Amino acid sequence: MSNFKSAFAALALVLLATPALADLAADKATVDAAKAAGTVGEQADGYLGIVSGADGTITAAVNEINSGRRQVYTQTATKSGVTPDAAGQATGAQLIAKVPAGQFFKPLGGAWTKK
Repeated sequence: MSNFKSAFAALALVLLATPALADLAADKATVDAAKAAGTVGEQADGYLGIVSGADGTITAAVNEINSGRRQVYTQTATKSGVTPDAAGQATGAQLIAKVPAGQFFKPLGGAWTKK
């Protein structure tokens, strides 16, 4: 469980320290709206995924956020002695637990599921 918490904490710290916070805020707002619309969802691997019908703006925002997450998972893995995949999955479990009712998530090896 501590790997879950440390991976999530590391993700939060890196995202808060990003110099382009305005861009990140715009990407987050775009993704949050897409999640509410059922276009984007959280995946158990710790990354965002396209559920269906994403336009270029949504896809670019998802890719940008996933790039940041990938960096955090790599950093977390280096510091904690786990693989980047394990760090991503630890964070993914926490993110999926917080998915609000009506939004989508995708378990490892599974299909998109509406909560």
